[in-house]
Amino acid sequence: MTDLTLTIGDKNLSSWSFRPWFLMTEAGVPFTEENIRLDRPESRGVLKEKSPSGLVPFLTHGDLQVWDSLAIMEYVVDLFPEKQLWPAEPGPRAIARAVSAEMHSGFSALRTVWPMMFLRSHPNHTTQAGVARDIARIDTLWTMCRKQYGAGGDFLFGAFSVADAIYAPVVSRFSTYGPVTASTESAAYMETIRGTDAWQKWRAGAEAEVAAG
Repeated sequence: MTDLTLTIGDKNLSSWSFRPWFLMTEAGVPFTEENIRLDRPESRGVLKEKSPSGLVPFLTHGDLQVWDSLAIMEYVVDLFPEKQLWPAEPGPRAIARAVSAEMHSGFSALRTVWPMMFLRSHPNHTTQAGVARDIARIDTLWTMCRKQYGAGGDFLFGAFSVADAIYAPVVSRFSTYGPVTASTESAAYMETIRGTDAWQKWRAGAEAEVAAG
């Protein structure tokens, strides 16, 4: 399974790339990283040539190309069942999928007003009503997951899962645009995500890319 190639965009900006990269890195899934720098004169042409959707991320496995972050992560789950990247029991697994799907398709105000800028260091960004509602809903979800399903570990469902990778870019947004008022459970959860090896490696990569210009 070592012939997986994950093609991503800029680490400072590409939240969709961050999700499968974070999952595969934190779970110890072997893959080759390919980077396409975005917002450059040649970017559109390179994406049109290489990406099945014209966007990043996409995963290449032999002759197969899988696009869309959640589809990539589901494919990785299927390839590496021993990693147990969804909760084992049907009930918690259904909830984990529900909260992941809600993030995948929703929270448009947060995405639009607070785009991911991983290295941003000036919090206290103006929060409009739509963003405040999204923040409150995410805080509710994280708190519920930690209280009801998080026993035995520090992640949303105890052990590390796809749900944590789905919400990793949100932790970045809350850290760089906040401060965000959150429950004790949510605050501890954000510390857990920021303390992972995958987070530190992504940050180092973002810093290197920004320094290179």
